[in-house]
Amino acid sequence: MTPGLGFAVAAMLCFGASDLIYKRAATGGVDGRQFAMLQAWVFCPGVTLYAWLTGTLHLNAAALWGALAGGFLLVAVINFVTSLRDTAVSTNAPVFRLNFTVTAALAILILGEPLNATKAIAIGCTLAAVWLLLVEPGARLPPIRSMTRILAATVAMGLGNFCYKLGVGGGALPETMIAAQAWVFCPSATLIYWLTNRRFIFTPGAWRYGAAAAIVLIAGFVLLLHGLSSGYASVLVPVAQMGFVITAVLGAVLFRERLGVRKIIGIAIAVAALSQFALS
Repeated sequence: MTPGLGFAVAAMLCFGASDLIYKRAATGGVDGRQFAMLQAWVFCPGVTLYAWLTGTLHLNAAALWGALAGGFLLVAVINFVTSLRDTAVSTNAPVFRLNFTVTAALAILILGEPLNATKAIAIGCTLAAVWLLLVEPGARLPPIRSMTRILAATVAMGLGNFCYKLGVGGGALPETMIAAQAWVFCPSATLIYWLTNRRFIFTPGAWRYGAAAAIVLIAGFVLLLHGLSSGYASVLVPVAQMGFVITAVLGAVLFRERLGVRKIIGIAIAVAALSQFALS
C-alpha cells in the first residue's frame, strides 16, 4: 500500500463533507467572503490550540510554506463558495477537486516524484470520472462567471497543496504548517470582508456553516499533511481530492441534484482510480 494512503482517504471524507457545507451555505445566501471569514474565526484559534496542546507547534523556516498556502487557500475558498450560487455542487465540486492535477504535475516536474504506468492510469481514470460527473448530455452549461471562479479556485488550491508538500518535506510539522496557514488566512479574510462591506453583517445560519466547515477542514488538513510527511504528493493529493465522489452522491440526495447514468459511471470510475492509486 502507498505510504500515507490511509491518511489521504480519511482526508477525502473530510473534504467531501466540507464541499456539501459550502453548498448549503451558498444556497442559504451566505456571501463567499463572509463564509471565508467566519470559517477562519473558528479554524484559526481551533488549529492553533490543537497544535499547542499536542506539543506540535514548532515554528521554523519551512513553516513559511504554510503561510503561503494560506494565501492560496483564501483565493480558493472565496471563489469556490461564490461559484456555487448558480451551479450544482455535483458539477463544481469535481472541477474544484481537479486541483490535484496542478499539485501532481508540480510534484513530478519539480520534486522528481515518479510517474509510473499505474499512477498514470489512476490519474487518467480520475480525469475521466470528473468529465462524466460534470454535465449530463444536453444540460445547460454553468455560467461563464461561475466557471471562471471555479477555475481560479482550482488552480489556487493546487498551488496551496504543493506548498504543503514543500513545507512538510522541509521539516515543518503538519500541525505547525496548518497553524501558519490559518494565521495568514484569518486576518486576510477578515480584512477583505471589511474592505468590501465596511461593516460586519452576518447572514442567518452563517456562523453554523462556517464553524462546521472549520471543524471538518481542521481534521482534513491534519490528516492530509500527515500523509504527505511519508508519501508522494502526486498520489496522496489526488486521493484526498476525490471527495467529489461523496459530494456527487450526497448532493443528489440532499439537494435533489440529478444523478443520471453518466454520473453513476463517473463515480464507478473514480472508485477504480482510487484502487489504482493504492497500488501505485
